[in-house]
Amino acid sequence: MCSKLVHKIAFYCLILLSVGACKPSALLIKERKIDTILAEYNSDTKPGASVLVYQNDKIVFKKGYGVKELSSFEKIDPFTNFRLASITKQFTAMSILLLAKNNKISLEDPLTKYFSSFPAYGKKIKIKHLLTHSSGLVDYEDLMPATQQKQLHDTNCLQLMYIADSLYFPAGTDYKYSNTGYAILALIVEKISGQDFAVFLKENIFKPLGMKTTLAYEQGKSTVLNRAYGSSFENGLWTQTDQSLTSAVLGDGGIYTNTVEMTKWIKALWTYKLISPEMQKNTWSRKKLDNGKMIDYGYGWHIEEYNNNTHPYHDGSSIGFRNNILLFPDKKLMIIVLTNRNEGDPINEAKKIADLYLN
Repeated sequence: MCSKLVHKIAFYCLILLSVGACKPSALLIKERKIDTILAEYNSDTKPGASVLVYQNDKIVFKKGYGVKELSSFEKIDPFTNFRLASITKQFTAMSILLLAKNNKISLEDPLTKYFSSFPAYGKKIKIKHLLTHSSGLVDYEDLMPATQQKQLHDTNCLQLMYIADSLYFPAGTDYKYSNTGYAILALIVEKISGQDFAVFLKENIFKPLGMKTTLAYEQGKSTVLNRAYGSSFENGLWTQTDQSLTSAVLGDGGIYTNTVEMTKWIKALWTYKLISPEMQKNTWSRKKLDNGKMIDYGYGWHIEEYNNNTHPYHDGSSIGFRNNILLFPDKKLMIIVLTNRNEGDPINEAKKIADLYLN
């Protein structure tokens, strides 16, 4: 009798062990595949990447590859803070939407309501046009003087609009990605809130969501903890190229954060913590221009079809940084790849990783 009981116990133990062993092995297979996808970034001496997969409100993969600074060769980890570049735009858009939620502005408000002396060519531009890159405003980078030596700030971007004498196209009739609109949106946030844009972000988004090390970086006023420094491959060598003349513009690309803290932001979006479900879903929806044309952009997010999913995403690139975030709200899935190198296109790696979780 005892012998039979012992054999039964041993049999069930083997079953439990085999079932338990399947889970780690499945996870390990995905981890190895992601390591292969990110092999180019994995180095003890070269700039690299931080990668995270967030699924059903859980971090299912997080890892750093390469080094965050060439002078120290300190390794990148999931808490390393990278310059987001244009991924910042979703935070700028949210700032505007929070003001709209509180009836402090309307997306139909004309630009001239906030800047009465704005040139006449812009009198038909509305806030919604700035959000969707349909304003027709000339990109400030195309208007920078060749002799420019000091970094531009958001207010300088506005000033450059007084040099221009026309739009790319009449407001609301077409789409052309332009950083100018988002620099101006940051200035509108400041005007209406009475706070510096960096402070507004901290008090209304970062602090409430527990994003403790995330910030809009202002040289001399703030410090980026555990910071990744941007680099470029030039003449056969990696060289630090962390800042450019446009790196101090906040509204279009000035936020630093890490992949772990981005999960708090994304969870807040798909649980509608900041704005209503209707407003949030509208943010992730293609927009119809004033002439009826549809564009693949919402409020701070690109919209695309991928793997039979309509989903929001955004990339970000500036000197020394290339980033991408893919979001599948219906599947509660986010893939984010942040890199501190000025080459490659992380959307390729992000989509290969997404395939592992969508299929």
